[in-house]
Amino acid sequence: MVFYIHSRMGAHGGGHHEYKVPDWKMYKVENVPELLRVKELLAAKGLKDPWLRNEVWRYDPRYGTIGQRFRLTFFRGFGYGFAAFVLTVVGQTVYEKYYSPAEHAHEEH
Repeated sequence: MVFYIHSRMGAHGGGHHEYKVPDWKMYKVENVPELLRVKELLAAKGLKDPWLRNEVWRYDPRYGTIGQRFRLTFFRGFGYGFAAFVLTVVGQTVYEKYYSPAEHAHEEH
């Protein structure tokens, strides 16, 4: 299955970007020992989880480890945010040095 994503922005004049949805048959519970264990434990109790296959992608090395996905989710943009913080502090310090409200408060009007 192929989806086309239309982009209005970009230096290349926009256009369509091809995004391929992976085939669902490639995700097998049997390829993931952790999920296979869950499947076996459920089977021992006479239960079955029809949605267990939907968790297989989480164990696929192409999507990174749990720690890598956590860092990507929570620290994406941290560098830009920290740079903005430093610029704000420096800008405020310079502003207060040259335009201190304390200096202007004692002036006679």
